Amino acid sequence: MQMSSAIKDGGLPAAEDLPGLLGAWAARNPDEVALSYLDFRSHSGGAQSTWTWRELDARVGAVAAWLQRRVRKGAPVAVLIGQTPDYVVAFLGALRAGAAAVPLFTPDMPGHGDRLAAVLRDCASSTVLTTQDAAPSVTAFVETHRLPVAQVISVDTLPSAIAAHFEPVPLAPGDLAYLQYTSGSTGDPRGVMITHGNVVANARQANRAYGMRQDSVTVSWLPLFHDMGLVLSVAAPLVAGVRTVLMDPLAFVERPERWLRALSVNPGAISAAPSFAYAYAAAKVSDWEKSRLRLDTVTALIDGSEPVQAAVIERFHTAFGPCGLRPEVHRPSYGLAEATVFVSASRPGRPAVDHRFDRVALAEGRAVTVDDDAADVVRLVSCGQPIEQGVLVVDPTTRVPSAPGRVGEVWVAGPNVGSGYWNRPEESARVFRNSVNGAGAPGGPWLATGDLGVWYDGELYITGRIKDLIVVDGRNHYPHDVERTVEAAHQAIRPRNVVAFAVSGADGERAVVLAERAKTVPAHGLDHSAVAAAVRAAVADRHALTLREVQIVAPDSLPRTSSGKLSRIACRERYLADSLAETGPS
Repeated sequence: MQMSSAIKDGGLPAAEDLPGLLGAWAARNPDEVALSYLDFRSHSGGAQSTWTWRELDARVGAVAAWLQRRVRKGAPVAVLIGQTPDYVVAFLGALRAGAAAVPLFTPDMPGHGDRLAAVLRDCASSTVLTTQDAAPSVTAFVETHRLPVAQVISVDTLPSAIAAHFEPVPLAPGDLAYLQYTSGSTGDPRGVMITHGNVVANARQANRAYGMRQDSVTVSWLPLFHDMGLVLSVAAPLVAGVRTVLMDPLAFVERPERWLRALSVNPGAISAAPSFAYAYAAAKVSDWEKSRLRLDTVTALIDGSEPVQAAVIERFHTAFGPCGLRPEVHRPSYGLAEATVFVSASRPGRPAVDHRFDRVALAEGRAVTVDDDAADVVRLVSCGQPIEQGVLVVDPTTRVPSAPGRVGEVWVAGPNVGSGYWNRPEESARVFRNSVNGAGAPGGPWLATGDLGVWYDGELYITGRIKDLIVVDGRNHYPHDVERTVEAAHQAIRPRNVVAFAVSGADGERAVVLAERAKTVPAHGLDHSAVAAAVRAAVADRHALTLREVQIVAPDSLPRTSSGKLSRIACRERYLADSLAETGPS
């Protein structure tokens, strides 16, 4: 039976916040399993522990009881915990206490210490929730960086019995639930203010879009501090009252078969991953491992968080189609933290749709399809249609909706759109409170996403980011399009580990490419000149673009966001800093 709201259908109170929904499910189904955790640290096959709705509710109540006597309503409370059920407990405990949770990560995440410190300073959380195993490193990190943290508490030391002392806190849909910090440069973090109403609305939208049913189960290794991981593993199951299966991202990286195996043994699974994960799984899972998989019961595999690639979808289904995986379960989607996460999704019941567009026309702002055998094309995958919210493609200069087939900025409106950026009123007004011009223009306010897209054949295609657009000699170039060309230019270049961006110089805007060396190619065996020449020739031939510089760097050396994606902003900043160090003041 399809559910619009399981709690209403079941005759329980129609709670409009996640802690209230947890309490309602604990009252209705106290002994049913709410959360399963696969621990691959203690057992290579994944030792499974389970928490019932009653147990989860009691643990959350204990955290809320401890917090409400120490933290004022609406105050930020940071969560620095590994990918375990304790993370879910801490996050929901902060919400139940009326605080604003700040989902983050432990200080041992390589290369992200500066970002973590910057976020903790920005949100000014005086309280940090962690666990006993992480507490020493968290305390040392706070002291080393002289952060404004007054108390660090390990949630796994709080006895469930103290939940009885919790005094209910009224939570309104417009109250702040949590701050979702967006990926970006380390010195300029932005916390999106997500209300209780926002997250419940988006979870309900997603559950209907992806076919959540009463017998569904969500399966995820995505980090809980990431917007898609948080909604998929916490909000969506709470809204629907279904079980969630949680595993650590490292478990997937070590052996992607573990994720596929979890999908196989949990019928009705709904999961999500960025494009690179589907490519990684297709390349790494062995034939013997595939022989143990049964994927015909998977309900939906959401593909988002980074540009969706048609070739990756094809490789994934070539690899796992023999395991019973149906093409229509792959659901290319579009979303962003400012809209909680999910905005649009491919239509259910059909395989992913893609079109080949003329590269030059697309750079000029026109979506013109070409034949499959055409040479100079950009292949884009449809992100479908809006998930019960308004989505426009707008000319960012005139603020007038663009005609179908014309590229513009994607604007979004709906109950899932956040209320702004934490302590950034001017930027919040500029991004979150826009109005559309023109006769009969739909009312707002509208979120200006900064993403470029186009309506084609009634569906949304994302073409790139405004701030990432490379403009050289008056021509637009999409960086991800250039990056795909670079990847294919030479076998010494590591796939999906290339960034292209523009820099300013005396001769105007010019393009730069940074590419990681493939791990199979030793540093002493790399002919930098030959690789750079191949890259320059491929980019010039395909894009009519002359590169200012091509740098081949060591594997895993390019900076990434906290969610694991390459950060063009940080790469550009590092490149400019190195260039300045070499050339000195101009």
